[in-house]
Amino acid sequence: MGGFLKRIFGRTPPVMPVVEVDIPPLSVPDCVAVIGDIHGCATLTRQLIERVNAQHPEAHLLFVGDFIDRGEESADVLKMLMDMPDATCLMGNHERMCLDFLDNPEERGARWMRNGGLQTVASYGVSGTQTELTKMRDALAVAMGDHTINWLINRPLYAQFGNLYAIHAGADPQAAIEGQGEKPLIWGHPLFRKQPRTDGQWVVHGHTIVDQPMVEQGRVSIDTGAYATGVLSAAVFAGADVAFLQAKL
Repeated sequence: MGGFLKRIFGRTPPVMPVVEVDIPPLSVPDCVAVIGDIHGCATLTRQLIERVNAQHPEAHLLFVGDFIDRGEESADVLKMLMDMPDATCLMGNHERMCLDFLDNPEERGARWMRNGGLQTVASYGVSGTQTELTKMRDALAVAMGDHTINWLINRPLYAQFGNLYAIHAGADPQAAIEGQGEKPLIWGHPLFRKQPRTDGQWVVHGHTIVDQPMVEQGRVSIDTGAYATGVLSAAVFAGADVAFLQAKL
């Protein structure tokens, strides 16, 4: 290939250098347990919370979003999380899709239904078809109630503990997380998994399924596809240390 390009352009294209970034160590002042994408798996969530509480009773619990959809127990998951006022629960893209459906069912409903919304609707005892989206929205809004809907609306986009940020999907590695807005934080950014941050901040996230929770260049990935694999994962941070816990069906 290099010879072919040289014949055409008269020179061999330069090889892009690999940028090595010296990632500062974690510095998390208190113990925090970050739990990955739940996706309607209430049974696994209870098991994992019990495991975290047994091994790290001092840990603050944080959930990275995508509490609903795909799994069959979304209503139970939301009730469980809402009954834990001391926990931090972030906004995920599936919560956003649900809220978009409630706001504009005809334009936003089909997409949500294709991505697990039907399971969430069914978990609230609401039936319907994609040709009855407004009726479905009306019934779901009644079943969920204003308290649950307002709770979803008010989910934060990120949380910070020392030099660790918890977000749902990713972030632009070239910009401060605080100013990025919703889209990159709940849907991801094309450079997030390709380029490490250079500001000394670590990021723990879900959204992208991995076979096992992993640490790579200041990124800690913890979505192990609970709804499909039966494995829900958490990362426990304290000081400069990170450890993983899992619940399995």
